[in-house]
Amino acid sequence: MVYVFVFFLILDIVSFFVPKNLSRIEIYATSFFAYAFGLTTDVVFDLHYNLYGYLSPGFQWPSMLAIIMYFPSVSFLFLNFFPFHKRMRFKMIYIFVWSVFSVSFEWLTLQTDFFYYNGWKLWYSAVLYPFIFLILVCNLKLVRKQSANR
Repeated sequence: MVYVFVFFLILDIVSFFVPKNLSRIEIYATSFFAYAFGLTTDVVFDLHYNLYGYLSPGFQWPSMLAIIMYFPSVSFLFLNFFPFHKRMRFKMIYIFVWSVFSVSFEWLTLQTDFFYYNGWKLWYSAVLYPFIFLILVCNLKLVRKQSANR
């Protein structure tokens, strides 16, 4: 479990120090959205349907800390370097690479017993990650549209 939190800390540090391609409001809005989206998803799939979970069944503060550390930093890094001005093929490859990273990381957390399945399958995540990343892109576009309309 310690290794997972060290990795989360590294992601947070990298997020803090990389050159920013997003404005402050975009970072705030997309990070908060990622946190809320991830937390909502986890509440439904973990606590309601009991399909997977962190550490052990039920709520634990370390799992909440993990959600706070992981979702905003990954969404920021993904969106900060998203190739908005490239061709669709390049965007699809970018989403595919981040999806492979996410599935690989999920598999590693399963090996550490930080994360567990209770009816969930890794391939469900593999199918869902591209859609999750597309939702993040759409949310950023919405934020940008709203910011431009001010």
